Amino acid sequence: MDMPARVSRRIFIKAAIGATAASSSLILSGCGEDYAVDRKLEFGSLSAALAEAEKLASSAITESGSLWTLPQTLVHCAQSIEYSMSGFPQMKSELFQDTAGAAAFSFFVWRGRMSHDLTEAIPGAPPLTPETGIAQAMTRLRNSVADFEMWQEPLQPHFAYGQLDKPDYEIAHAMHLANHFSAIAV
Repeated sequence: MDMPARVSRRIFIKAAIGATAASSSLILSGCGEDYAVDRKLEFGSLSAALAEAEKLASSAITESGSLWTLPQTLVHCAQSIEYSMSGFPQMKSELFQDTAGAAAFSFFVWRGRMSHDLTEAIPGAPPLTPETGIAQAMTRLRNSVADFEMWQEPLQPHFAYGQLDKPDYEIAHAMHLANHFSAIAV
């Protein structure tokens, strides 16, 4: 192979790595942990996350690091679980999913925790209404978890992380709920 072809390949690889790193830093830059409340929860399963949701729903919330009410947070979490089965309304590009999204998910798994903007809605999801009651929101979350646990069909790609198998999706959902619930003090 002549020198210009090797240089071009090397430049291409460096550019691809740089683009992935830059994209990952953009994702992770919105993943700061500078909330007023951060209990640093970690759940190994959706059932553990659901148990914490039950505790929150029956407790008096003393402080929240989110602008959303607890019912809005529970509905947001339920939406994410539901969309893993039905399909997310809006997707990032496949290139994004395969690079920055996959890198972010890998980083979260490695670290054992997710962190993201706790008031960022799922792209294309219906608005979260403050009128939703706690009982209604908990029922929706319970149902979404039960549906996910019984789900036997292929899961839909995550809007940012791309294709995940069921164990990885459970990890993603458990980390997502842990991140949201960590910002709520009881």
